[in-house]
Amino acid sequence: MYMEQKKQLQVTAPVQQKAGIQKTAYPILFTISFSHLLNDLMQSMIPAVYPIIKDKYDFSFTQIGVITFVFQLTASILQPFVGAYTDRNPKPLSLALAMVFTSLGIIALSAASNFYFFLVAVALFGLGSSVFHPEASRVAYLASGGKKGLAQSIFQVGGNTGTAIGPLLVAVVVLTYGQHSMIWFCIISLLGVAILVRIGKWYESRLYLRKINPASVTTEIAHGLSKRQVYFSIGILLTLIFSKYFYMAGMINYYTFFLIDKFGVSVRESQYCLFSFLAAIALGTIIGGPLGDRFGRKYIIWFSILGASPFTLLLPHANLFWTIVLAIVIGVIIASAFSAILVYATDLVPGKIGMIAGLFFGFMFGMAGIGSAVLGWVADEISIEYVFRVCAYLPLLGIVATFLPNIKYGVVTRTERTE
Repeated sequence: MYMEQKKQLQVTAPVQQKAGIQKTAYPILFTISFSHLLNDLMQSMIPAVYPIIKDKYDFSFTQIGVITFVFQLTASILQPFVGAYTDRNPKPLSLALAMVFTSLGIIALSAASNFYFFLVAVALFGLGSSVFHPEASRVAYLASGGKKGLAQSIFQVGGNTGTAIGPLLVAVVVLTYGQHSMIWFCIISLLGVAILVRIGKWYESRLYLRKINPASVTTEIAHGLSKRQVYFSIGILLTLIFSKYFYMAGMINYYTFFLIDKFGVSVRESQYCLFSFLAAIALGTIIGGPLGDRFGRKYIIWFSILGASPFTLLLPHANLFWTIVLAIVIGVIIASAFSAILVYATDLVPGKIGMIAGLFFGFMFGMAGIGSAVLGWVADEISIEYVFRVCAYLPLLGIVATFLPNIKYGVVTRTERTE
């Protein structure tokens, strides 16, 4: 069976190369990654300003958690539906529209003066995210040339880099000039709109090429798993997303408060520490995808979640220096999973890139939002340090990755299906 599949690949490869489909489009990958950087840079400003607005408007940790929950909820609910719709009806210009929503969010966030105004502002960010991620993931897939793990990592590292830079810009600009100075970041969002219009044109031309040349359309050979096995595997992957992003919600939203409360660091110093953690996430992301392509995504997923647990268990008991070091190590290890998880899921359900990307990005945002709200309430009721002691056990759920089936990657066959 495998030899027949290999022969099919050898026969169809020249046709695909001739059509230009197999060649990895690195300029497009790096451009969509840069767009992801701009998108997530602006979104990362939301948790970065929490220490500022908490003192300025006398918000509780519960209110901070609800603000995050609203952002993550609006970013999560629509994504699977957007992805499922665009699988059938691709919308190249929706990428630029997503950045417009984010621009409106920046304007509202700079002007917000009460709790409900902040909720409206972050909801606009969430709408932008729900439109951007499914279609951007499809662009990365189309540009991958078969190197799906690498392509997803390049795309994802842009977002992680932007998330890391956001708090740094808040520390330099917003802490110096105040909340209203955030309006200047609209320049970044307008740059994003211009870039995504260009990406949309490439995307549209690629869809047209696939439509007029059906031989260039490729799909993965069936993995041989039953529907029950597929659903079971998706359930395991979602469990791992829960573990990873509940923990990440605690780190991203409350790490600065933890450092301020336990070690007495300044707000600016806490932002630099958050930047180091988020930069480590970016590094882990770019490592995880290629390693998954080479060694198998199941093993990278297993190591990434479970492998972080010794360090998460140590972090709440460390001094300031080792807390920062452990956070960086955790960031590198735990971030290597998402690209592998997403590509593994698309291998389970081939031909549904938008829906799967929407489901997993949506679930990611949803779990992060629920985690933020729950952990904010726990911080108010008990303490911020207790939050980190409890979250330390979450990566132990990585043990369930053992039950994921092994899937052969990178085998494609010709299909006459058109977009």
